[in-house]
Amino acid sequence: MKFLDYVNLFEGIEHSVKTNTPLGEVYRVGSDNYYKIFREARRLLGEGRITLSETDHKLVTETEIGEFGEYMEKLVPLDSPFEEPLTEAKYQGKTVELNKPKRGGSKKYYVYVKDPSTGNVKKVSFGDTTGLTAKINNPEARKSFSARHDCPNKKDKTKAGYWACRLPRYAKSLGLSGGGSGYW
Repeated sequence: MKFLDYVNLFEGIEHSVKTNTPLGEVYRVGSDNYYKIFREARRLLGEGRITLSETDHKLVTETEIGEFGEYMEKLVPLDSPFEEPLTEAKYQGKTVELNKPKRGGSKKYYVYVKDPSTGNVKKVSFGDTTGLTAKINNPEARKSFSARHDCPNKKDKTKAGYWACRLPRYAKSLGLSGGGSGYW
């Protein structure tokens, strides 16, 4: 990918160029920025300000990724790839739900995940067992926890830190008050 004009460039496209990363791999599929990067690339290509790799050019010109249409009175993304999430698997002979934290186990909480490196299901236990409580409703405590545990950089679902950082997302299903969509 090359730019002919670097003025007012969307940061995702700039990152794609600097790191030679395909447009579809810069942001998480389904995120607002995922759609925005394709809209911006389509606009820049139309203005003649950008040249794209063959694959990116095909995605930008032959699909409608980044555009939305109405379906049953709701806006839905067009041509957006998605994977049907795997929700159940076998762990030690029993059927378990994947990626859904539960209370109990050797720690306060546990979750079953599929390890992408081996393909096996793994049980991840997390949470303090010394009697401390999760202070999900305290904004200062949440911010401090996130900073202390470097939550924005936790990407590996097979690690306890990933799930500890995302505990507020699952607060309701775990019987905790508060919660939300972000990190601590």
